[in-house]
Amino acid sequence: MSRRCHLRILAFCVGLFATRLPAAEFHVAPHGSDDAPGTAAAPFATVQRAQAAAAPGDTVFLRGGTYRLREGDIARTERIFAYVTLLDKSGEPGRPIRYAAWPGERPVFDFSAVKPANRRVHAFRVTGSWLHLEGFDVVGVQVTIKGHTQSICIDVQGSHNVIERLSLRDGMAIGVWIGDGAHNLVLNCDAYRNHDPVSGDGRGGNVDGFGYHGRKGSVGNVFRGCRAWFNSDDGFDFINSAEAVTAEECWAFYNGYTPDFTPRADGNGFKAGGHAGTPVERLPAPIPRHVVRRSVAVRNKANGFYANHHLAGVDFIHNTAWRNRVNFNLLGRLEDNATRVPGRGHRLLNNLGFAGGEEVAQLDAATCTVAGNSFLGGWAATAADFAGLDEADLTRPRRPNGELPVTSLLRLAPGSRAIDAGVPWGEPFAGRAPDAGAFEAGAAR
Repeated sequence: MSRRCHLRILAFCVGLFATRLPAAEFHVAPHGSDDAPGTAAAPFATVQRAQAAAAPGDTVFLRGGTYRLREGDIARTERIFAYVTLLDKSGEPGRPIRYAAWPGERPVFDFSAVKPANRRVHAFRVTGSWLHLEGFDVVGVQVTIKGHTQSICIDVQGSHNVIERLSLRDGMAIGVWIGDGAHNLVLNCDAYRNHDPVSGDGRGGNVDGFGYHGRKGSVGNVFRGCRAWFNSDDGFDFINSAEAVTAEECWAFYNGYTPDFTPRADGNGFKAGGHAGTPVERLPAPIPRHVVRRSVAVRNKANGFYANHHLAGVDFIHNTAWRNRVNFNLLGRLEDNATRVPGRGHRLLNNLGFAGGEEVAQLDAATCTVAGNSFLGGWAATAADFAGLDEADLTRPRRPNGELPVTSLLRLAPGSRAIDAGVPWGEPFAGRAPDAGAFEAGAAR
């Protein structure tokens, strides 16, 4: 046998052995030390130290309790940014690196003491790929810049990451923000009570629950099962995106207000598009077509579902809006990205609006696909169409697996006119036709 064949066999065996190595486990705890070995008995103190030890396929268990971060914990500063925890080491396909709460425990990462002067604070910056963050809280993220700025709890820049069962709350920062990377899933996360009183005019105009502003190539990103409430700007914001994003089975409520319902900034539930003042020559080609489906918008300061001057269509399918100033606002622009017009090219299927200041606005129905909705459909929903209208159900605890609570809120009552009022569009349904709204009658979504 030739020397080349021997080398090939050796390389194959080494690779096979490497793939069969057992995954390692590391532990991080509030009482730990970064000089420790990272075992259950002697845990690390910081996620940053755990990343240095972890390899693809490994799990970093985060023990319960409060981790009080300090400015000395900032992993990197560059330009105006301060990245406190920087996750720049990647896993591999089928072998992610997991940063997960220990079963039955809830870690809380408190950034309220991290106030670097004139820096944008990013509590967790995720530039690695194939990572899985699961089961912890990020609280108290600060803003220190007086002018136009933003801070971020979870800043995603990598690909194939899963951000699951996180609570991003009680700070001045955006909850989860995707600025780059493809095929990221934000799953069953909550972002709430976030407001920036420091920068700009103090109204918190950049503090959204969830934001997607991906560059070209940032495809396949999804928000699923997420809730956003009492964020001072919007619940979900997809402005200035070069690629499309999907929000499905998400809830947005009370955005644009403080918890005592003092008005703050924009206050849209789902701001699904728009390109602000982008010059025409710099607009993405094609304009992305975002998708919002099976979602709920309740009592947001402005619009429940909002196209936000988008130049192309948006898909709004099987959504329910209640008590927003405008439940569905489809405002668009001409190709000059300046002239406002009623929205064109939208696909509005099987949506349900109730008790809005206005049910639908700025819609050029003749240029859109509009069918199966309670508006423009010859009937209007009333309280009798719903099994429950108790807003306290919006903030009920999630199910043990992290999914949204199952309540009677905005579900269809027996005999509701919304039952079988929709049109088929490619998704399975029971009965003669799909139901209008986010919830199929009798389904435990």
